[in-house]
Amino acid sequence: MGTPFRLACLDMAGTTVTDDGAVQDAFAAAIATTGIEAPSARFDRAAAYVHETMGQSKIDVFTALLDGDRAAAERANAAFEAAYATSIGAGRVSPMPGADAAMDELAARGIKICLTTGFAPATRDALLAALGWQARADLVLAPADSDRGRPYPDMILSAVIALRIDDVRSVVVVGDTTNDLLAGRRAGAGLIVGVLTGAHDKDQLSSVAGSTVIDSIAELPALLFDESDPPGGSRPRPTGP
Repeated sequence: MGTPFRLACLDMAGTTVTDDGAVQDAFAAAIATTGIEAPSARFDRAAAYVHETMGQSKIDVFTALLDGDRAAAERANAAFEAAYATSIGAGRVSPMPGADAAMDELAARGIKICLTTGFAPATRDALLAALGWQARADLVLAPADSDRGRPYPDMILSAVIALRIDDVRSVVVVGDTTNDLLAGRRAGAGLIVGVLTGAHDKDQLSSVAGSTVIDSIAELPALLFDESDPPGGSRPRPTGP
């Protein structure tokens, strides 16, 4: 039967939230503030690095991109957050199709939900407000709420502690980037699931050992539960890497 799942750690942008490319646009706006001009080979390298590191804390990405110049990274991060906030205000964000129904079913089966993000807390909160999701999850975490962002396991382990989960194997982690999945693997989660609605493709997601890849968050309940499972139960369907 396996260990019943008790907590689902779900990424936001690209997994439970669709934003019409707003993240990529915000990154482009942020890179422009660093003096890296487009089109140029340097800009292309920066864009490739941003894509590779999707899912990580944004301030960490900019710090690495700018060779450790923290002040410049903070300016770039502020530009990113401002650009994304503009997209939120313009109505470019909405729940990923099937996300609300999937989370409703998880909650009905007694599974706690933690939404995770690489955004700063202020952007996270604005996004939740725009979606009407202030009460959607049991917990919502940004990198600033724990010691480190993805691919480190800190946010997931913080959720385990905060929500009083007694076994990390009862955690399922879902995200659209390899960094989401690496965080789940490093935390010791019982199941790590990649979705194809965001930054990384099937080959990239499958490169994380032990991962399962599905088309979207809408398929998560079918992955976890047999049709015969009662709504109050949480018996996981056996899954492989």
